[in-house]
Amino acid sequence: MIKVLLLPGDGIGPEVIAQAKKVLLHLRSEYNLKIELEEALIGGSAYDDCKNPLPDTTLDLAKSSDAILLGAVGGPKYDNVGRKLRPENGLLRIRAELDLFANLRPAILYKSLAGASSLKPELVADLDIMIVRELTGGIYFGEPRGIRTLENGVRQGFNTLIYDENEVTRIAHVAFRIAQKRNSKLCSVDKANVLEVSELWREVVESVHNNYKDVFLSHMYVDNAAMQLVREPNQFDVVLTGNMFGDILSDAAAMLTGSIGMLPSASLDSNDKGMYEPIHGSAPDIAGKNIANPLATILSIAMMLRYSLEELDLADKVEQAVQQVIANGLRTTDIADKHSAIGTNEMGDAVIDALT
Repeated sequence: MIKVLLLPGDGIGPEVIAQAKKVLLHLRSEYNLKIELEEALIGGSAYDDCKNPLPDTTLDLAKSSDAILLGAVGGPKYDNVGRKLRPENGLLRIRAELDLFANLRPAILYKSLAGASSLKPELVADLDIMIVRELTGGIYFGEPRGIRTLENGVRQGFNTLIYDENEVTRIAHVAFRIAQKRNSKLCSVDKANVLEVSELWREVVESVHNNYKDVFLSHMYVDNAAMQLVREPNQFDVVLTGNMFGDILSDAAAMLTGSIGMLPSASLDSNDKGMYEPIHGSAPDIAGKNIANPLATILSIAMMLRYSLEELDLADKVEQAVQQVIANGLRTTDIADKHSAIGTNEMGDAVIDALT
């Protein structure tokens, strides 16, 4: 029996996870997917319950599960909570504890949503980019870090950007293998003209490339990459980059597709056990209004089926169901454009109908 842990989290997280749960239960009943579902607290909901954004019970369940589906964490009500107790720290901790070092963020534009993109349709036609982001190193985890007071009484914040060659090597292998399964083209993004860390990053990526001579490798500085994403996005296929750069570039790429509410993500360990989540965040301003887009979370199920559970046919079915729903003109508010909008629950039901 496959164990899947659901972590609804905060804001719209419980709403979109509820729709994902409906899809998983449908796959279990109609397609004999042998899964067992459990739920646990993380983020702000966990802090509210036990003053810990990642309770030991949640971490234990995560370690014993085959895959994890996360909603979202965070919200302004936690802005004044100590940094180590903030919802986002629970997310960072579970990534680190499970060694989920490889973050896969696809940016795919459905043809019928071309009008919702912030760019001209001809620039984003057939957009299909995979951003591979290193997730457990870099400046988000580097030590030392903190806020200190200097001798002159001025307060100073500091963080450490650090990568070793083993961290770069393993994420580079992931990116090259993905490139081999796509169009054999990989762009590594860094800031090697300024940062010694990026100098090492580039050297290691070049070394790993020796094992993948069938893949065309290019390098690009991160500032140029940001510009090129909005200038000519279809020049990219697989993009490999570090934690902070990947965080920024993947959100920029998301808006090329029309809505951040459409994009899933996967965070994998070395054995392809993973945590799957939409990239849209907790959106507390729309929580509880039945207007959140659940499609990114449902597409995260497809990634889970493909990368962790090896259910490729079911992954295709889920993706095809989402494509059919969009092609049929069904839209939540974020992608409605000139269409009438339907609610979160109705969109989940529509995907179930398409699967049926």
